[in-house]
Amino acid sequence: MKAKYRNLFFIAGIVLLGVMLISLDMPMSEVWENVCKAGYWLPFNIALWAFIYMMNATSWHLIINDKEQTHIPFSYIYRLTISGYVLNYVTPLGLLGGEPYRIMELTPHVGRAKATSSVILYSMMHIFSHFWFWLLGVVLFVILYPMDWGTGILMGMIAALSILVIYFFMKGYRNGLVVKVFRILSHIPYINRWSRRFQERNTEVLQRIDAQIAALHAQHKRTFYLSLGLEFLARVVGSLEIYVLMRILTPDVTIVDSILIMAFSSLFSNLMFFMPMQIGAREGSIALVSERLHLTAGYGLFTGLLCRLRELCWIVIGLVLIKANGIKNNKHA
Repeated sequence: MKAKYRNLFFIAGIVLLGVMLISLDMPMSEVWENVCKAGYWLPFNIALWAFIYMMNATSWHLIINDKEQTHIPFSYIYRLTISGYVLNYVTPLGLLGGEPYRIMELTPHVGRAKATSSVILYSMMHIFSHFWFWLLGVVLFVILYPMDWGTGILMGMIAALSILVIYFFMKGYRNGLVVKVFRILSHIPYINRWSRRFQERNTEVLQRIDAQIAALHAQHKRTFYLSLGLEFLARVVGSLEIYVLMRILTPDVTIVDSILIMAFSSLFSNLMFFMPMQIGAREGSIALVSERLHLTAGYGLFTGLLCRLRELCWIVIGLVLIKANGIKNNKHA
């Protein structure tokens, strides 16, 4: 990647990090009080996410090194995974930051088509795992918790949406998805002209990406399901963060409660995808789901704040990695 583009990503990340710190809307004395209450569990959660990012990187590494055996070092993919997620955290509309960065960094090593297809495939796998996780949340809630009519209807809607999206994802994996997406975009006002021009200029590349997407599912099922399994497991492991933080305040929380809070709070906060880091939505959704599970909403707010502080720590780490990638590339140039 050219230095000016890397610097642009880095500067944008710094600016948006500053915006997030300002928007915490909580006295620093209260923030520090909560940090002290968390004690060593906050560093534990930062380390836990190092492991979760390792699972994410392994999932993407499997896709990149499958079939063509490109042998990109895992340490490099791990760094790109962290910095890519950091840019997704701070960027409105999420994928508009991290995915272009990953493609641009990976292109010199594997070529544009391979870099684009692997990033798209991994992003699809990451999103795909979310819907499986949300479906798991519905199943656990229906089995373990009493429901009124309103809750039952909500659970039914979430289950129906998850199953529908899973069906379309599987269809896309079998037949390719990218060309169809651009055809749909070509009929949407304001972006239709851009979409048509992009498709005309990159028809061959888009077709090759679709072929690689279809080939992963049809010819490399072991890689496909292992990558999906790692992404899904990463969601489950992430629930440990909720569990250990809430156990600071109450012994009544269980691992299943934590999975449900993680599942439904991620669903609700993702509905606010247009906000950087879903500012306010994450904390509010954790508090709302906690209260619905008969836990005090204040526990959810405490947990949401500390999850936010953990994310801010990883954003700083990711921004450092963006600069470090540039320094290493300049040495090898």
